Amino acid sequence: MSCAGCTLNNSSTEDKVDVYNWLNDLPDTSNQSDIVEVKFKSTRREFYKNTDSMPLKRGSIIVVATSPGHDVGEVTLTGYLAEKQFERKVKNPRRYLLNPIYRKATDNDLIVLQEARSNEKHVMIRARKLATELGLEMKIADVEYRGDGKKAIFYYISDGRVDFRELIRHYAHEFRIKVEMKQIGARQEAGLIGGIGSCGRELCCSSWRTDFSSISSDAAQKQGLSPSAQRMAGACGKLKCCLLYELDSYIEARQEFPEQLMYLETAKGLAKPLKTDYLKKEIWFSIAEDISSGAFPLPVKEVKDIIQQNKRGIKPEIKQLVEKGTDELGWQGMNDERIDRFEKKSPRKKKIRKKSNRTPILKTGKNQ
Repeated sequence: MSCAGCTLNNSSTEDKVDVYNWLNDLPDTSNQSDIVEVKFKSTRREFYKNTDSMPLKRGSIIVVATSPGHDVGEVTLTGYLAEKQFERKVKNPRRYLLNPIYRKATDNDLIVLQEARSNEKHVMIRARKLATELGLEMKIADVEYRGDGKKAIFYYISDGRVDFRELIRHYAHEFRIKVEMKQIGARQEAGLIGGIGSCGRELCCSSWRTDFSSISSDAAQKQGLSPSAQRMAGACGKLKCCLLYELDSYIEARQEFPEQLMYLETAKGLAKPLKTDYLKKEIWFSIAEDISSGAFPLPVKEVKDIIQQNKRGIKPEIKQLVEKGTDELGWQGMNDERIDRFEKKSPRKKKIRKKSNRTPILKTGKNQ
């Protein structure tokens, strides 16, 4: 049987989380290291050892050893880059088992892989029903069959710990395969499923991002972004990963701003601070006594000058008064939910008051 048209990934997991080879135009470095990074379905990547020194390149479909059996994956990095990626991602290299690479995949290997992948959808649906019947508080997010079709990884989501020993026995009896359970979070689930973000582009977690750092509401506040939780949430329901992309630039720009936004005394009245634009180095104000005048921006340098003049008792005239409605600031009136609702707050411990061993003293009047 010919499989010239077969590809490693099916339509539901096509080429996700790609890696950019920034040494592509330089001489081949594959002979500098025998470590090879291999990509499997969706976001799963592992490292293997090219013990036979096979001529492997990026995009080669290979058969690798697993315990037990074998799997089929695609080469993403070799040589110098694979070694550096291994050092960056593996925290304890001495305890990491580098399984060998068997050979390049044949047509028969790809046919077996495609047959196994074709079972994943109905196995996932049935797996969810079995978990519900056992009353387990968990969700089966995805199922990944191994290249030999004898083992499958069941990705699940759960808020707490789950005893799935009975569930594994049901899966093994129902599907006649070896079962591996792997817990993932909401961000990893979004990477597995994929989608389009609010920016109109493919989700970062399903296109290129593999490391998921914890993101706090402080990242949005330091950038002067909307405090609305609805606008800052991604497809996974958590804070958007892109909040960290420009955070360092905003932190650097904040150093030129006053530590506290103060009311300014002007000839037209008190100017109330509304919003900061760190990249434009502007602060938006509005006259407290005259709301109809709208909001107007002032450069940081001018704000500092006005603060110094106020300290000397001078109320300067503001020249750059632009009549704009406060709704044009982009986030006024959007504070429907607090952005820190994404963060888990530790419950407050109740203070236990110690009982006093002293006997109460009864006060008596003078006439008693």
